Amino acid sequence: MKITTQMIKELRDATGAGILEAKKILEQVNGDFDMAVDELRKKGAARAAKRADREASEGIVELYTHPGNRLGVMVELNCETDFVARNEQFIALAHDLALHIAASAPRYISKDEVAQEELDRELSVLRDQALAEGRPQAVVDKIIEGRMRKFYEEVCLLEQPFFKDESVTINQLIVDNIRTIGENIRVRRFARYALGEAL
Repeated sequence: MKITTQMIKELRDATGAGILEAKKILEQVNGDFDMAVDELRKKGAARAAKRADREASEGIVELYTHPGNRLGVMVELNCETDFVARNEQFIALAHDLALHIAASAPRYISKDEVAQEELDRELSVLRDQALAEGRPQAVVDKIIEGRMRKFYEEVCLLEQPFFKDESVTINQLIVDNIRTIGENIRVRRFARYALGEAL
């Protein structure tokens, strides 16, 4: 299949890839747009993994207050340089993360932060539920595994589907931005306040 300039432009607009990279991937997948996007995502994840060990101590603290001032979010998003911290794409990512936290109310950044006692309690409840539903012991573990994935999606920011595009997790969103910005990016911490919530 002949790779046209329009095909390259569309792929670049969708992924932020360079001209040569977009053309090369399109040639590899014989012009299949969706496969090209997937391949670029895989490459971006590999590049992001290489950058994961790099120091990310610059960045910004993004603040969001919901209209009516009944809900507020503060999120610290780190990058490697102050130059990137002033980059419009990086600032937009921080704002999107603050909006997402306001909308989705995660309690932790990643799975690693969930306390073992909470995990044990959740596993115990899920096992009891599956057995009470009369599920055979052989499938209980599979059911629990699926429900634990759902639990992590509810409480861990990086596991949650992005509220603006639920086909992408927050982790994938950050990895995509690492690939296009070219620096390590990480959410260091966040706080979400809702007026009148239990203390």
